[in-house]
Amino acid sequence: MGGLPVRRHLPGWLGAVWLWPTLATLAVSGAGIGSAQPWRDELATWSAATRPLGDLARMAGTIDAATWPYYLFMHGWVALCGDSPAALRLPSALAMAGTAGLAAALGARLLGRPAGLTGGLLFAALPGTSRYAQEARPYAFVALFAVLATLLLVRALERPGWRRWAGYAAAVTALGLAHLVALTLLAAHAAAVLAAGRRPRRPMWGWLLALLPAAVVLTPLVLLAAGQRGRQLDWVDQARPADLAALPGALAQSGAVGGLLLGLAALGAARVGRGGLLPATCLVLPVALVFLAGLAVPLWVPRYLFFVVPFACLLAGVALATAALPAALAVVLLAGLLGLPDQAALRHSHEWPRGALVDYRGAARVVDAGRRPGDVIVFSPRDGWLFTDLGIGYHLGDRQPRDALVVRGRDARGDYWADECPDPAACLAGARRVWLVVAGRRTDPVAAVPGAKGAALRDGGFAVERVWQRPGLTVALLTR
Repeated sequence: MGGLPVRRHLPGWLGAVWLWPTLATLAVSGAGIGSAQPWRDELATWSAATRPLGDLARMAGTIDAATWPYYLFMHGWVALCGDSPAALRLPSALAMAGTAGLAAALGARLLGRPAGLTGGLLFAALPGTSRYAQEARPYAFVALFAVLATLLLVRALERPGWRRWAGYAAAVTALGLAHLVALTLLAAHAAAVLAAGRRPRRPMWGWLLALLPAAVVLTPLVLLAAGQRGRQLDWVDQARPADLAALPGALAQSGAVGGLLLGLAALGAARVGRGGLLPATCLVLPVALVFLAGLAVPLWVPRYLFFVVPFACLLAGVALATAALPAALAVVLLAGLLGLPDQAALRHSHEWPRGALVDYRGAARVVDAGRRPGDVIVFSPRDGWLFTDLGIGYHLGDRQPRDALVVRGRDARGDYWADECPDPAACLAGARRVWLVVAGRRTDPVAAVPGAKGAALRDGGFAVERVWQRPGLTVALLTR
């Protein structure tokens, strides 16, 4: 393939190359997979995946259309495997293990077997790999399809044929369905196609034709998601130059490991020359495009770019491959040791920073231990992205007291929130005991409730019987 020297190896060697990174990633990311309680983004996945299909379809028209294909997959998965933290995260863990194996195979094909093997093992050792392998969100699938599409592109450029281009088209479509931002990878693929186009048998037309099915499938999703961008990303700030410097640590989930990865990737890119064109552009161009777009519109979210990490690991593998295998494995081990504190922390909390734990499970246990028949529950705030009601509902299920103020639920609205009673005092009139869950650490939780809802609790004859404080949440029992 013009511009992309390919080093061929025996098929058995390639098998060994992908096998060990796959197993290592599965072992590392599977350890403690159910330890951390689901955080707010995972609660959004649970909320969407457990709705009836009609309500899930309605949701796509109001919010999170870009993530809807993943939610549809998780709807079927939850129906078969349940909704425990480990069950919700298992698809991501399997996808991440597949990413490691495919990355190693791609590295062996382009850069040599040692680079593919060490790059794949380095990927397995990163805290960021475990972080997104242990999250019920689509980022592991995005990385999987990004590497798969790139590997299939290499195969199609080596020996063009309609079957190979069809496989590539399917992978690109899956990539866009997993996350639309990841389609920035196509800029790197275009560079590879142009580099290969100097041969008499030009591949450009084959590549463009392969993109047509993806365009047909993804265009409606792009238009729908574009109309929801203001509501979907209202919490995102515009990108700043300092964000680029922080990106390696954010993607690796460790500043030390991110710095080591960046240094090794730069060294590998310098040593490999033109042979590293494809992994280098797959790393640099998506970051550059998303950053430039983020200067104009709120789009810069580091985890959206996790799919470039396998390509950084392959370039790092080139640097490691220049040393003897024991020395290269020692560097991989060093990366693992540097990341141990972050590996332990992410199994405690998926919040960022780690100390900002929102203990939905602890608050739910308080309610579960003290609830009585006829109790009701009230949440504050009800809007925003903290999802106090989702978090308590996930852990309590059918044991949750009646939500006294809800008049229209999230399923009927087609989003993550509920409409509350316009006259809270009337809706609370028959309640004798009220469980109040408020965000933050509050010594006087009732005073923290604003508006008519707070007035109904303060003026409705309720007395605070007891207050429990859990990280990120306060629970109070109010009795008349």
